[in-house]
Amino acid sequence: MGILGPSGAGKSTLVKAILGMVPSQGSVRFDGAPLKELSKKIAYVEQKENIDRDFPISAFDCIMLGVYPHLGFLKRPGAKEKDRVHRALESVGLADFAHRQIGELSGGQFQRVLIARALVQEPTLLFLDEPFVGLDVDNEAAVVRLLQELRRKGTTIFVVHHDLSTVQEYFDHVIFVHQEIIASGSVKTTYTDQNIAKTFRIPQGVAAAIPQSQQHTSWIPNHGHRTVRS
Repeated sequence: MGILGPSGAGKSTLVKAILGMVPSQGSVRFDGAPLKELSKKIAYVEQKENIDRDFPISAFDCIMLGVYPHLGFLKRPGAKEKDRVHRALESVGLADFAHRQIGELSGGQFQRVLIARALVQEPTLLFLDEPFVGLDVDNEAAVVRLLQELRRKGTTIFVVHHDLSTVQEYFDHVIFVHQEIIASGSVKTTYTDQNIAKTFRIPQGVAAAIPQSQQHTSWIPNHGHRTVRS
């Protein structure tokens, strides 16, 4: 599920409200159960820019943090948990970087470490906030393949996303957000020029005329006549 909208539309806030990280009204249920009852089956990968990469922790130890929700009070990780971390490192292609300090990793490598940290939680629900920002083409493709494999195994994944040119390739469903839910549904029925125009406040004809290769949520209306990209 891709969560789409312009900057400041409330995409990240929507995710944080779902997870109970910010004050909100209403309730959230998954498969009929209140989301708070599934807390140990939920993983959240925040924007990597919000994390202090100078913190003296290795890639292995960073990923190990993901196993603690499954441990009992005051229990320490054992051989089983360490094996899970090693397998997670292998799954994201970073087995050789286990003892590398996180600040020494590239942006793409660090993003994969954060996803590996979520993987060891064995989540039913996975939320990622702008996971592709700052990644080169190869690293983005690696992350996408990993997420698609998780999807095939039954994980439900929500991704705050900014690049409209990849929506139809990456997602099964979308939510359009602009201070409220504009539309939600399958990509086939919901990813339309009308919903794009309404969400990004641009003339519908202009949205339809922009090649997909140039579509990006940083479109800015310019005097109501044309759009430019920031």
